[in-house]
Amino acid sequence: QVQLVESGGGLVQAGDSLRLSCAASGRTFSTYTMSTYTMAWFRQAPGKEREFVAAISRSDGNTYYADFVKGRFTISRDNAKNTVYLQMNSLRPEDTAIYYCAAAARWGVVTARGTYNYWGQGTQVTVSS
Repeated sequence: QVQLVESGGGLVQAGDSLRLSCAASGRTFSTYTMSTYTMAWFRQAPGKEREFVAAISRSDGNTYYADFVKGRFTISRDNAKNTVYLQMNSLRPEDTAIYYCAAAARWGVVTARGTYNYWGQGTQVTVSS
């Protein structure tokens, strides 16, 4: 079993930056265990479906982004700390949502929710205009 805990959300103004963190742990987790998982961030705004934001592959560290965050958000991982990050710059009011961290132990489409086995509880990001 894997536990994911997000942090770093908050209330900011348009144009500001935030960095979200997601710490992974579990009964069988040790240093570098997260390197065996593809990690991703999704978000869900009120009244909307949960949508893909960014992912980083377990195998080669390739990164993937939704079009609406390209050039503004950066996903990274520190396998030694079992932590994945989402650096969010130039935030917009439409980025307001609960941001969820997800982990996939299996191969699949990195942008698809169904690929991910484990989910965190989410962290709220609110961007005021």
